[in-house]
Amino acid sequence: MPAGLVALALGSFGIGLTEFVIAGLLPQVSRDLDVSEAAAGWLISGYALSVALGAILLTAATTRIHRKAVLVGLVALFVLGNLLSAVAPTYAVALLGRVVAALCHGSFFGIGSLVARRMVPPERASRAVAVMFAGLTVANVLGVPFGALVGERFGWRATFWAITAIGVLAVAAIAVWVPAWAGAVDEAHRTAGLRPQLRAFRSRQVWLTLAATALGYGGMFGAFSYLAYTFTEVTGFSSTDVAWLLVVYGSGLVIGNVAGGRAADRDRDRTLIVSLAGLAATLAAFGLLADGRVASVVLVFLMGVFGFAGVPGMITRVTDAAGGAPLAASANVSASNVGNALGAWLGGLAISAGLGYTAPLYAGAAVVTLGLAVMVVTARTGPATSPPPTGPDQATGHAWPDQAPRHTTSRPEPRR
Repeated sequence: MPAGLVALALGSFGIGLTEFVIAGLLPQVSRDLDVSEAAAGWLISGYALSVALGAILLTAATTRIHRKAVLVGLVALFVLGNLLSAVAPTYAVALLGRVVAALCHGSFFGIGSLVARRMVPPERASRAVAVMFAGLTVANVLGVPFGALVGERFGWRATFWAITAIGVLAVAAIAVWVPAWAGAVDEAHRTAGLRPQLRAFRSRQVWLTLAATALGYGGMFGAFSYLAYTFTEVTGFSSTDVAWLLVVYGSGLVIGNVAGGRAADRDRDRTLIVSLAGLAATLAAFGLLADGRVASVVLVFLMGVFGFAGVPGMITRVTDAAGGAPLAASANVSASNVGNALGAWLGGLAISAGLGYTAPLYAGAAVVTLGLAVMVVTARTGPATSPPPTGPDQATGHAWPDQAPRHTTSRPEPRR
């Protein structure tokens, strides 16, 4: 495995920690900065909104810049944001730190996925993306427990200092281990700038894949947002059990990410359809069997497996449909965050309507089923490929946007 993929995974681990760790720190932050629980909650909501916005804006602004340099800059921005949170004298500065850290999130995963693909043969593209996202899935498992443990022992600021240190290591690893050729932007695309990337959004396949992403994520996150209530109010677990149950869920994410990446390299559209169908069935079964402890543990694990099995394939599919445009990969991250907000809103509506704490599971199953229908239509209406006007030319060295020229003498051949 190329060392550059490990560096990208370290970056995604740090970014994932930043996203998830705050959930276990809100009570401490609220007390220390003297704000209400609702105001402290904006440290989560503000982060999510900034992810969706930054994914598009920063990717668009850096389209002509060498992608390795962009990744280093994005992780440096992440370091700055967490440093602000660590030293924040007021709530406003802490929120600013969260916003700054979040701006890099979507662009890092969007641009990083393209760089990851260049470091491996085409037939391993989804697996390379899965390696990068492995850091995020591990952070999902460790984020909340890590934040709670460090925060309880040394204070919530210590958690952000630790994440800042991880970010510094990630900057160094990307600078040293990611090869320069993997982030190269060929002259034709550097000159063309943003306009060809925007033209990629004329593709029906791009929009259908983004819709499937938003609905798939939305259904899962809508159910996930209220799992603690489901476990305590329906299944009968104690509040102290919720932490290890979320670790079970996170373990499913890790396994689903790895298995989904491998499966997508063999048959991507089938993998995406199976993962969405499995997720819809799991959520529906969870709603029916939520009063059983053993069934709940098994189903929350499967929820993680199916929920993340489609992530590597969705990323590679949307970038292929867009001819390798980085903006499309970042838009996929934005779509998932829009879906997260939609899913959480629908789940809350269902509970407010008096339908009980299993209602978000059923609502999630319905949303994912809609995403499955979109994915089936997407797979049947055309392949996820949209080549640029001039394709690879082995004589001149021109390449597709998501490939590096493979015959120049200025850099070594990628590992096979």
